[in-house]
Amino acid sequence: MVTPSAQTGYVAVNGLQMYYEIHGTGQPLVLLHGAFSAIGTSFGAILPALAETRQVIAFELQGHGRTADIDRALSLEQMADDTAAALRELGIDRADIFGYSMGGAVALHLAIRHPQVVRKLVLASVTYNLSGIHPGLMEGFGDMQPEMMVGSPWHEEYTRIAPHPEHFARLFAKKTQMDRNTRDLLAEVIQAIKAPTLLIIGDSDLVRPEHVVEMFRLLGGGVFGDMPAGLPHSQLAVLPGTSHVTLVYRADLLGAIIPPFLDAPMPDGV
Repeated sequence: MVTPSAQTGYVAVNGLQMYYEIHGTGQPLVLLHGAFSAIGTSFGAILPALAETRQVIAFELQGHGRTADIDRALSLEQMADDTAAALRELGIDRADIFGYSMGGAVALHLAIRHPQVVRKLVLASVTYNLSGIHPGLMEGFGDMQPEMMVGSPWHEEYTRIAPHPEHFARLFAKKTQMDRNTRDLLAEVIQAIKAPTLLIIGDSDLVRPEHVVEMFRLLGGGVFGDMPAGLPHSQLAVLPGTSHVTLVYRADLLGAIIPPFLDAPMPDGV
């Protein structure tokens, strides 16, 4: 999503030429998009508002958007490592991270693998294990074919901006294989995350609400906030009348929820 004032470019990391955009000034906030998506389709609705008060750094991950694919498998761990390396190359030591869907899973792995990089986390439509997804959906995704996405906003965006538009089927196959290879994270790994975290789902998301409440508890939430200890450092938001796809278009709600969370003081010792 290029605006006249945006800084754009590519950063060389781990064999990739990784595309990025920088909008605004202030505390750095990294945006990580969903699968088959790119900056525009994942964050076009909310990015301008976020960039009013902070420096927004939006990346396009391996094989997505303007970042060409290379000869290696897709994995959440590798994309997290790519993001950490890209931030180092851009001279950004620590940032807030906002990831949506697959980008949220990458953000989660970034917090696990590179905790020194992450100040606060915003995780939208994310699970830490497959039980967090409504039953049967993963099996259905496994039966999908790339032709089914032709005409969708994600396919149209890819065709418009990818360096090799003819590689969409290859991206689809790699993402499908990544889903098969992805392993559940242990509850204690989630509990060990120190960064204050805002969890967001739609009330009709692919993520089960019971799962995000469980994840919220692992991150220190779900307590009685009127006790002397006060509110937890992590927060939970369920957006009404919102599905997985429409969540990132709810700029009215996201704009009211995300900036106050990011602007709140950091807890002592984090």
